[in-house]
Amino acid sequence: MTETDLRCCAQRTRMICEYNRMRHVLPSIWVHNRATEWWETVVPTFTEAQWIKNFRMSKDTFLYLCRRLQPELGRRDTDYRYCVPIQKRIAIALWKLASNSEYRSISHLFGVSITTVCHCVHDFCSSVEKVLMAEVIQCPNSEKLKEMATYFERRWGLPQCVGAIDGSHIPILGPEEYHTEYFSRKGWNLIILQAVVDGRGLFWNVFIGAAGSLHDARVLHLSGLWGLVDMGLLLPDETKNICGHDVGYYVLGDAAYPLKSWLMKPFTDNGRLTPQQLVYNHKTSRARVVVENRFRQTEVQMEVLAKMK
Repeated sequence: MTETDLRCCAQRTRMICEYNRMRHVLPSIWVHNRATEWWETVVPTFTEAQWIKNFRMSKDTFLYLCRRLQPELGRRDTDYRYCVPIQKRIAIALWKLASNSEYRSISHLFGVSITTVCHCVHDFCSSVEKVLMAEVIQCPNSEKLKEMATYFERRWGLPQCVGAIDGSHIPILGPEEYHTEYFSRKGWNLIILQAVVDGRGLFWNVFIGAAGSLHDARVLHLSGLWGLVDMGLLLPDETKNICGHDVGYYVLGDAAYPLKSWLMKPFTDNGRLTPQQLVYNHKTSRARVVVENRFRQTEVQMEVLAKMK
């Protein structure tokens, strides 16, 4: 090989190396300049009160969420763009959930695209359900059920009762497909949240997402609660003799629910109820208010927080 050939070979090698280096430069076409001063400059100066006002939680709780959800929400940079840090991703989701602002407004505020905001909200909700829901809302075991029944009897005078069940309506924008299924008798689109609370008003079973046009009894059949009880996996066969009858654990529901051995409902008032039936209706209605109050308290808290915004 001549000296000229060697120089040409070396030149081609340098050109190939330069080309490969340029291929790994972040293409400017994928990166849009966005204002991020609010997140990078203003938020770090928030006081504890400002954290609660804006994100509906303390900074310590926010950092706890970041640590717990890191394995699920953590992302890596690519050759084409930098990933959104996990703290920013969670903050975006919390802002949407706390304020119900439009995706466009949140994208301008945090300096990200509308698509990124949408992904952050959906990924955060999915991660919380996967990682934290089982810790926060747990099906009670035998020992816990006994404790719940004891408290319910002392507080409300109903032995063997371990909770009250009811549904709450959550307004939504009507979906493009099957929108009529979400249109309720109330006159707007919604989904139904079914929940069971104990005598203290603490949630221990939640089912959400059923279409607003469904009857409460149908929602119960669709929920995991029905399947667990039906298969004998939730309420153990521990009975108590009450007036000559062996009564197991049960929950209280209103007239919309079906009558089951584990689900008590009031007698239909046909004008001919016996005094005993009237007393029963009064006591069960008085106790069932615990779930209605819990829903009402949650709604009031959200309204107060919204006014603080």
